[in-house]
Order: sequence, then structure tokens, then C-alpha cells
Amino acid sequence: MSSYVILLVLSVFIASCSQILLKKSAEKEYNSIIKEYLNIRVIVGYGMMFISTILTIFAFKGLDFKNGPIIEALGYIFIMFLSYFFLKEKITVKKVIGNSLILLGIIVFYI
Repeated sequence: MSSYVILLVLSVFIASCSQILLKKSAEKEYNSIIKEYLNIRVIVGYGMMFISTILTIFAFKGLDFKNGPIIEALGYIFIMFLSYFFLKEKITVKKVIGNSLILLGIIVFYI
């Protein structure tokens, strides 16, 4: 596996973690609109998104553009597991089937 593929997978994982962090921040009540948008979770979450974007740019230096959306689809799988562990969301049969189809599509594309 190319180091560029690993870099893009890392970028997708960081973006997924960022989304979980931003959702955790959105679930909390704040007493002012300033605190709602300028708190540590939001700042770190958007910082992680920025890092993810930079990593994606570097990854595409060595990847064909046709491979990008396939690897980016791993984000759905990461989100399912991160939501289970950090947001206590249930993993339903529909989620498993949907993510299995995504994973199958990735495998078929690379074979």
C-alpha cells in the first residue's frame, strides 16, 4: 500500500473524529452564542478539519483522483464505530448492511 493511500486514510479518520467532536459540542447547551461557537470542542474540531484538508492535499499529490472518493467512503465506516463508542449510538442492522455495501464497493474497485 502506498504511503499516499495511508495518508488519505489518516485524513479521513481525522475528519471523522472531528465530526464526532463537533456533534458532542452541538449536544451541549451554552448560555451565550459566543460560547456556543468559541469553545474548546469547536475550535479543536475545526482545527482537525483543517489538518485533514492539508493531509488530503498532500495525499492527492501521489494518488490518482479516481481513487479519492473510494478511500473517502471509509469515513462512513469510521463514523459508525466512533458514534458507537463516543456517542453511545446503536449499530443497527441497516447500518451494518449499508457499511458492508460500502466496504464491498471499495474491495471490488481495488480488485
